[in-house]
Amino acid sequence: MTDLAAPRISLVGTAGLLFQAPGAFALPVQARIWHMADTASRWPGVAEAVPGVTSLMLVFATPPASPEPMTQKLLAAWDDSGDAPVPEGRLVEIPVSYGGPHGPDLAGVAAHTGFDVAEVVRRHGAAEYRVFALGSQPGFAYLGGLDPGIGVPRKAVPVLRVEAGTVVIGGMQAGVVAAAGPNGWHAIGHSESKLFDPVRSSPTLFLPGDRVRFRKIALEA
Repeated sequence: MTDLAAPRISLVGTAGLLFQAPGAFALPVQARIWHMADTASRWPGVAEAVPGVTSLMLVFATPPASPEPMTQKLLAAWDDSGDAPVPEGRLVEIPVSYGGPHGPDLAGVAAHTGFDVAEVVRRHGAAEYRVFALGSQPGFAYLGGLDPGIGVPRKAVPVLRVEAGTVVIGGMQAGVVAAAGPNGWHAIGHSESKLFDPVRSSPTLFLPGDRVRFRKIALEA
């Protein structure tokens, strides 16, 4: 029987290992992942340590003869990360126009949750979120901290094109679309904030550990 309380480690091709933490999608678990990523990035042979949502991927400079030594190092690093502090993080504010043509799912989220639209907007804006990880597309941040009352399952069939700047929720996560493309989350608004700019000194607006607040500037029918 699989021990659900134990980490899972699997090969990613011949040049990577994926560590998946046990437990819930929660900030203390993610803090341990950030701590592990910082530690593992300094290990000999590791080209990159990439934190994901309650996961960590190691990319090796050269494929190891055996993954076992690195597997044991990862397990030891997980055990050592038990008291990892949650960093303060920067506070990033995102102005949002809720509803309208870029927030077509807002009414559906309200119907699913039993709240009216104004209450969904209030709850979305009242929370303080944390950037758990970056991924999916350059600049896209997986945000934890969504009010459980407005959590909705992701769409069974993704929309083929959702515009950059669209504010979305899916499951117990929130986000802002960084580049136009397919998306299976629920679009509830839009922001003019530019999440990714390759010419900026820091190309991504968000960094892991940042705190995020959404500020309502409009609510469109």
